[in-house]
Amino acid sequence: MTVKTLTINGQMISAREDETLLEAAQEAGVHIPTLCHLEGVGDVGACRLCLVEIAGINKLLPACVTKVAEGMEVNTNSDRLQKYRRTIIEMLFAEGNHICSVCVANGNCELQDLAIEMGMDHVSLEYQNPKRSVDTSHDRFAIDHNRCILCTRCVRVCDEIEGAHTWDMAGRGSKSHVITDLSQPWGTSQTCTSCGKCVNACPTGALFNKGASVGEMVHDRGKINFLFNARTKKEWNF
Repeated sequence: MTVKTLTINGQMISAREDETLLEAAQEAGVHIPTLCHLEGVGDVGACRLCLVEIAGINKLLPACVTKVAEGMEVNTNSDRLQKYRRTIIEMLFAEGNHICSVCVANGNCELQDLAIEMGMDHVSLEYQNPKRSVDTSHDRFAIDHNRCILCTRCVRVCDEIEGAHTWDMAGRGSKSHVITDLSQPWGTSQTCTSCGKCVNACPTGALFNKGASVGEMVHDRGKINFLFNARTKKEWNF
């Protein structure tokens, strides 16, 4: 495997040629904010929070889907990037209905954590206040579309880790939303195995365990990482 040498924020690092900028940065201890990225499933570059500046390239590139290259000079923390990231977080809050004080994931939410990290103390954009549904038809879980940020973690973990592909996307633009099977109530899905991986993968309070009250919905990423590592290292092959 060829090794590439590049700089991130002026720090010289080495990375395998198949690594992304996000992976290389994380290994070097450089923090890049993400929302749609989830260890163990494929990256899609949907949230754009991990945009970085690369010398010689005018446009910003998402670190999660950009491969390292020899001599690349990467900047992850400029005023321009911080402004973009804060705007993205504000847009997510304005586009959905995120009322943290009454959310089951309050205190355990990656979107909330990033808002704090960005220093967001108010939303400067106009709230859209969309009318979205809550599906409680499943015996164990529920989905509140008001809190969904369309990161597609649930879609990817259900497809790539569980192999069920119960979740998918439907609609366009502001009408985009996640669906189960052929856009039917979750509780009537014939493919859902009730494994709960989608619930643990969700970065917000959109997917939650029934009966969880405000602040109780902790997402257990460890189960997903355990399965990913076991399969990658072939720990179950005898």
